[in-house]
Amino acid sequence: MFLALRELAFARTRFGLMGAVIALIAVLMVMLSGLSVGLVNDGVSGLQKLPVTAFAFEKHVQHDAAFSRSVVDDDAVRAWRERPDVAAATPYGNSLVNARSDGGVEIDLALFGVEPDSFLAPPVSQGSRLSTPDGIVVSTTAVTAGLRVGDTVTLDRIGTRLTVVGVTTGQHTFGHVDVAFVPLDTWQRIKAGVGPGGVLPDRATRESTAVALRAKPGRTLDLAAGDAAAGTESLTLEQSYGASPGYTAESTTLRLIQGFLYAISALVAGAFFAVWVIQRKHEVAILRAMGAPAGWVLRDALVQALILMVGAVAVGAAVGVGLGAFITGGGVPFALSAPDIAAAAAGLILLGLVGAAVAVARVVSVEPATALGGNR
Repeated sequence: MFLALRELAFARTRFGLMGAVIALIAVLMVMLSGLSVGLVNDGVSGLQKLPVTAFAFEKHVQHDAAFSRSVVDDDAVRAWRERPDVAAATPYGNSLVNARSDGGVEIDLALFGVEPDSFLAPPVSQGSRLSTPDGIVVSTTAVTAGLRVGDTVTLDRIGTRLTVVGVTTGQHTFGHVDVAFVPLDTWQRIKAGVGPGGVLPDRATRESTAVALRAKPGRTLDLAAGDAAAGTESLTLEQSYGASPGYTAESTTLRLIQGFLYAISALVAGAFFAVWVIQRKHEVAILRAMGAPAGWVLRDALVQALILMVGAVAVGAAVGVGLGAFITGGGVPFALSAPDIAAAAAGLILLGLVGAAVAVARVVSVEPATALGGNR
């Protein structure tokens, strides 16, 4: 430990440059972590906040487009309600629309069709809950975009007019589009393209996108048995995230970038300590010749690497958090998450130590006489 600290102080410029590189990698990792969380929130926060255990979609539906392709009828809802492990089952509608408010705000909305008296009806932070057929409850992000309680929103193409009666608690977005909760019968008219004064086909009154399921407390839903009885295909709430537009592609891309950063961290740390230990090969040989075990020399080098990695990652993480706080709320889908940042920092430190250990072990294993030139 003494030797490790002494070398850190003696070669502080070299170790400082190495620490700066690791700190920059940590900054990038924190920023990517925040961007990843922000994109997830922007893509599926509307689904995450639904009190749903699973969704039952149309049988054989394409999983990555389930919300846009699936159609189920009331028979499926009734079949699921009869299941012994289901506390509640209710129809759920999902569609994307373009709209314009009477205040001139042009906005895209993800309409969530729900029965106003069901467990899907959202709590509100402003205004009132769903009740009237033409009322909608919008996300707080829609308020940021310019909508207000009392505004009238007109849907493109069919001319349906909806009144904003309430605002949800927190962000609700789907596929990077603001969510608006609307009564199910109104959603059915919009989905069928029936405008004011139009007649809704009888078939459309019995259809929805999926059956929203909530398990009984302490019970696990038997999705396979329920699907067999109802003729549906179920996905857990987490599995359904993949049906949100762009969710799978975005999350996979960010995970790959993070994986490359982890690998770069290990390679950079390994390369630095490989060069550093080779330069100290003579000193390491003297230590070994004086009786220091290989394990002691290796531990000393790893303590040195640990001090450097922890210090550099801590500085980089702090800078990344500061930058993240600066850009949060500026239109970029960015959100800081303490567990994700801690996991990223721990991963950088661990892989850096692995790279350092691999580099140091190679030199430590050399015989003292060989390292001191005794083979000449």
